[in-house]
Amino acid sequence: MKGTVYSTKGKELRTVELDDAVFGLPINEDIIWYAINNELANRRLGTACTKDRGEVHGSNAKPYKQKGTGRARRGDKKSPLLIGGGVVFGPKPRDFSYSMPKKAKRLALKTILSLKAQSDMLKLIEDFSVESGKTKDLAGILKNFGETQRTVIVLDDNEEGRLEKNRMIKRAGRNIPAVHFLSYNSLSAHTLFYGRRVLLVEGIAGKLSGFYKEEVRS
Repeated sequence: MKGTVYSTKGKELRTVELDDAVFGLPINEDIIWYAINNELANRRLGTACTKDRGEVHGSNAKPYKQKGTGRARRGDKKSPLLIGGGVVFGPKPRDFSYSMPKKAKRLALKTILSLKAQSDMLKLIEDFSVESGKTKDLAGILKNFGETQRTVIVLDDNEEGRLEKNRMIKRAGRNIPAVHFLSYNSLSAHTLFYGRRVLLVEGIAGKLSGFYKEEVRS
């Protein structure tokens, strides 16, 4: 499929070819759902904890005799039926994380990229930098691509020549709540999917094609 490269001023510069294996896949909603839920589950701390009747501090003595009082029978003050007593079936610390097959996760990310490209929510932008590191300069560039909305900027955090440029771009975006940064080789399905606008630095499109290319088995 074809993709248009834009300048930082939002003007069309040229047309490039995008790999259909990454940007032209049919939309698979199920695999996207599984990938996003996997990420959310892996983020959960699982630290919620309640005390049952055996852990609550208090006496084990029977508060009054079993019969003859006209009141309900009571074993001890730690009963779940009483205020300050234990909690029945309350949460305990646990690990919510689970693994997802590597091929399935990569398919989900490629599907999301295809969804954004086919929905005209993915834009290719020329190689740029924010030398000043100021928020207003990056905000001015983003303004050329439409109204303020949740934006995901995909960069290459491993390319030596761009390390300083990327650092200044991220510095400029720290005070913009709607801007999120991702590296092309460690994308987040959740962040990418809920981004209303995805900006790819021009050279990243080719790197995505190479990185997410299916391995060919002989």
